[in-house]
Amino acid sequence: MQLNGMDHIVLSVRDVERSLDFYTRVLGLKPERVESWRAGKNGFPSVRINENTIIDLMANKVSDESVATVPNLNHFCMFTDGPLEPCVEELQSQGVTVETGPIKRWGARGDALSVYFRDPDNNQIEIRSYVSAIQPSGTRAGAAARA
Repeated sequence: MQLNGMDHIVLSVRDVERSLDFYTRVLGLKPERVESWRAGKNGFPSVRINENTIIDLMANKVSDESVATVPNLNHFCMFTDGPLEPCVEELQSQGVTVETGPIKRWGARGDALSVYFRDPDNNQIEIRSYVSAIQPSGTRAGAAARA
């Protein structure tokens, strides 16, 4: 398996608008999908670090602000420049259970095919491939179909 970089991280935040202000105004990151999030069309907004990496800002599900038991990192995502299928086969051959996917999800470079699984400490990890894609019929196609 060859992983080529970090695609995105998802932060659990208490106040999404406050976090958007911090990451955009204070750190100068570019906001993405904010208006569609505010309109309820997607579950979270993002801020862009560079052309290949974003931070998603997801509302923390803890209602009592004094409770700090929910981890700040929801999951992290790495990507491969090759197809996803060999990664899934390698995970399975090592006894790792794929919890979710392969399924099409949005990320730093648009839609990609990805899977979720856990490390030995129960941290959730996503691996994605932008050269593997799900067609509307549910079949997978390679990079040529995306060009």
